[in-house]
Amino acid sequence: MLPVIADIEAATLSAWPALQVAHDRLWLWRGARGYSKRANSIHCLDPSDGDDADARLERMAALSRYNDIPPVFRVTPLTSAGAIAALDRAGWQAFETSLVLVKSSLDDDLPVQHRTSLHNPRDPEWLDTQGAMSGYNAHTLGILKSILDVAACDNCGVLALDDDGNPAAAALASVANGIGIYLNVVVRPELRGQGFGRSVMAAALNWTREAGATHAAIQVLANNVPAVSLYGSLGFTQAYDYHYRKPAE
Repeated sequence: MLPVIADIEAATLSAWPALQVAHDRLWLWRGARGYSKRANSIHCLDPSDGDDADARLERMAALSRYNDIPPVFRVTPLTSAGAIAALDRAGWQAFETSLVLVKSSLDDDLPVQHRTSLHNPRDPEWLDTQGAMSGYNAHTLGILKSILDVAACDNCGVLALDDDGNPAAAALASVANGIGIYLNVVVRPELRGQGFGRSVMAAALNWTREAGATHAAIQVLANNVPAVSLYGSLGFTQAYDYHYRKPAE
């Protein structure tokens, strides 16, 4: 049986923690000095929690401005009708749709084409490599390290290596509430299309299985056709989608 949306959302929030949080009943504000919209956005975690939505939206938007990050609302199937109506009244515009893909079983190890290695993601061997592949500057890399430092869930940095033993792809694997969550998947641009993305994901899936996960979930931009195709070939299917909204400019 696939995990329900609330289970997946809870697992992804736990696997990718914010550095600051604030609560308003079942609305959640998350901040991480601007690194990733997932960790710097407003969430509604209960479809029935829509009372006083206009005032609550403005209060949480003010929190974002106070912390020098753009106000952003992440709209998922858990977002209440009241929250969506408040966003509409305030003129917040939709952007960047993503898909949440799930894999219902992690019963068997997947074959891995290329050599891979597993790392503590806080160690420079993985952290600096992942940051370099993603084009991060020192400031962004420092925020990523801070996020990893506060992560409560079991996690692992995964690398896929080319024939010379150099890192070709990287991913972060976590297990939260029995669900494998996969983040920061990146392949060196000149090596894309050569199976390194499949290898790093297969190794990540195998690690989460060994770490106790029974299901898996990953978030991917809807327009990232190669990634959606890769995850589909690994057994992921679409569970739901989400998008972000921001105040009109």
